[in-house]
Amino acid sequence: MSQPPHVDTAEPSCRAGAGVDPFALTLTRHGLRLTRGETTCLQVNVGLRCNQACRHCHLEAGPGRSESMSRTVARQVADFAERGRFPVIDVTGGAPELNPDLATMIEWFAACAGTVILRSNLTLIGDAPYESLIEVCTRHRVVITASLPSVNTTQAEAQRGEGTLSRSIAALAKLNSVGYGRPDSGLQLNLVCNPTGAFIAPPQEQTERKFRRDLERKWVIVFNSLYTFTNVPLGRFRDWLLGSGNYDRYMEKLAAGFNPETVEAVMCRSLVSVSWDGYLYDCDFNQAAGIPIGGVRVHVNEMDGPPAPGTQIAVSDHCYACTTGSGFT
Repeated sequence: MSQPPHVDTAEPSCRAGAGVDPFALTLTRHGLRLTRGETTCLQVNVGLRCNQACRHCHLEAGPGRSESMSRTVARQVADFAERGRFPVIDVTGGAPELNPDLATMIEWFAACAGTVILRSNLTLIGDAPYESLIEVCTRHRVVITASLPSVNTTQAEAQRGEGTLSRSIAALAKLNSVGYGRPDSGLQLNLVCNPTGAFIAPPQEQTERKFRRDLERKWVIVFNSLYTFTNVPLGRFRDWLLGSGNYDRYMEKLAAGFNPETVEAVMCRSLVSVSWDGYLYDCDFNQAAGIPIGGVRVHVNEMDGPPAPGTQIAVSDHCYACTTGSGFT
């Protein structure tokens, strides 16, 4: 499953435009190798169906997608998680809530991992049909990591659609009401903020202070932590960059901000990503780009445990998004 250092296995559509050196070459120039440390997190994509079609989505998830993890594959993933003894299982999508077996998956994953994380766009989990899911999450102390691009209605709806901010606030209020985000409850509620355009993510601490102040003042909402992510130039976001004439400039901005100190801590060094059909990738972004783990297509059934430390990580030019500025949290 290994490959020569810094081989770029991406298709041409995943690569940067003119004026930007390949990411693999940038690593080499800095005398860096991108290899795995101890893999502690199994990220599970349970499907590409979503009730939204956000402009920044690197997976092109949306209402028109039908890909969804079956109960059979979910059981295979849970068995892999048990073999691999992953401390953390991170459940993502699409909108994970749209997988009809999500509650069962959470039960299975909670039985073999110390921490289960559920990622939510907040526009489903607060609705009546999903109240039982909140109960399952509460019982298993699932960490909820919720996407909230802005507390400004115009900015939020420009990225996610009309009415999404008000639904998100209602969901946060419901989560707060059962203890999520409240001190000493043991129920973690974390927020994720992505820029709404072709911009690098703002400083995390500054953004967290603003969100905390505005959410509490306007809606009496509390949360534990906030993370800022720079949008990755793949999928629907890449298409928007190209269509708006921003692609080359955005890639230049990412490459110019490359910070060699971030390479040691990028998430692919400690995370392995599994797709809705059970195949493994070095990260969720390589999954979106169709670049399998180490450049080789491997199913969870074929793995005895997590990838070994020192295993080469497949890279492409979208990796600049994780290594620009302070890096990808």
